[in-house]
Amino acid sequence: MQLAITEARKGIGLTSPNPPVGAVIIKGKELLGKGWHTQAGKPHAEREAIADALGRHEKDILQGATIYITLEPCSSHGRTPPCTQAILDAGISHVIYGAKDPNPEHAGCAEVDLKAAGVSVTTGVCEQGCQQLIRPFTKVQQTGLPWVILKSALSLDGRITRAPSESRWLTSPASRELVQQLRFECDAIITGGKTARIDDPSLTLRSANLPKKKQPWRMVVTRGTKSQLPANLHLFSDDHADRTLVQEGGDLHAALRTLVEKGCNSVLVEAGGTLMGAMLEAGLADEVAIFYAPMLTGGPNTGFAGSQIEWELRDQHFSCIGDDILLRASIKHPV
Repeated sequence: MQLAITEARKGIGLTSPNPPVGAVIIKGKELLGKGWHTQAGKPHAEREAIADALGRHEKDILQGATIYITLEPCSSHGRTPPCTQAILDAGISHVIYGAKDPNPEHAGCAEVDLKAAGVSVTTGVCEQGCQQLIRPFTKVQQTGLPWVILKSALSLDGRITRAPSESRWLTSPASRELVQQLRFECDAIITGGKTARIDDPSLTLRSANLPKKKQPWRMVVTRGTKSQLPANLHLFSDDHADRTLVQEGGDLHAALRTLVEKGCNSVLVEAGGTLMGAMLEAGLADEVAIFYAPMLTGGPNTGFAGSQIEWELRDQHFSCIGDDILLRASIKHPV
């Protein structure tokens, strides 16, 4: 299952509105095939693993084999045929999956169908790791809202800007490259109207070290109207202008619902402290990715402003990125 999880991670940032899924097929002590879901509308991980096995072995090699899947196999016909049928057609006799389908209409259906056909089924193997993979998909299924990551770069005194005479950057080139990875893993990037006007950001994928994918949606949340934003901003005039959306009136819930309608499971917020604080105050944020730079800058612009609630962070992970420290953690929502 750990190998299946490794396969699934290859799909993070590529599969929405579907979740990333990995599959591995074993017979005895032999690895027959493995695969991962590469894109919505393309074969699911189970079919990729079956094709991999059949491409390297004799046709009946899958008779009596075991397949490990990070997520319960689909049992209904969507853009692709049901994977439960592919498993039955291949002659696989044992199915092991980690996480149940978070869609209540489908949860548990695969186990019923497979057992009815005489296939042995085991569930819940490495469940926590498998659930971790699909947190954005799960949140969309359960709430209709995407997984929201607040990304910020802060000085050690909690500021997000430097003096006008100094570099605009707080963090190291290595940290800025990692931000590209974060953008790649998400389906949309949100910023605020003030940030758009002052910083004129591009919010694009531009690292040569990442696979090619479609530019994430860009959403500007403004308290005013789109007509009040300069038309010559990069977000409205570059080659990806058709991927830029504007949410007027500062309605955060509406902004997130719109992105889900566009097929987004995960959203990265790159904005000033006011919008960051508003996301927290509204209980819409799920995770933080905070880069701490080894400097004290002073000034009035703080990273998170306005929230009156104390937020507890869970699953904290610290790592050194160049001269900076990155904190990634999930947000525990107060009762």
